Amino acid sequence: MAALVEASDLKKIGIGLTGFGFLFTFLGLIFFFDKGLLAMGNILFLLGLALTIGPRSTLSFFLKPRNYKGSLSFLGGILLVLFGWAVVGIFVEAYGFFVLFSGFFPTAAVFLYKVPVLGWFLQQPFLVSVINSFRDRRVPV
Repeated sequence: MAALVEASDLKKIGIGLTGFGFLFTFLGLIFFFDKGLLAMGNILFLLGLALTIGPRSTLSFFLKPRNYKGSLSFLGGILLVLFGWAVVGIFVEAYGFFVLFSGFFPTAAVFLYKVPVLGWFLQQPFLVSVINSFRDRRVPV
């Protein structure tokens, strides 16, 4: 029997802020690169990440030598969005997000396989080959 992991209140708030960060970013994209929504999404995502894994772990994640390229792209994209270059900033940020978090995509995919309707959709042959290509590119820790 698997033991349940109890999350602290700060981690619950962090997960909520991260979710709202994704929501605001999505809404910013839907509303034709709205600078305000994109900036709020970025700020909420970073705050949520810091509360979820801790400020020290967040800094060490972004400052690892193998993550420099992704960190610079991601944080540079956030700065571009904050300074008003929303379209360019979101593409730079998306590249950095992909480089930084691509190692976590297979873990997220395993979780999403268990969601009733979404799991069936993700098990289609084309998507399985795409997900497996991410699994093959992971860098060993």
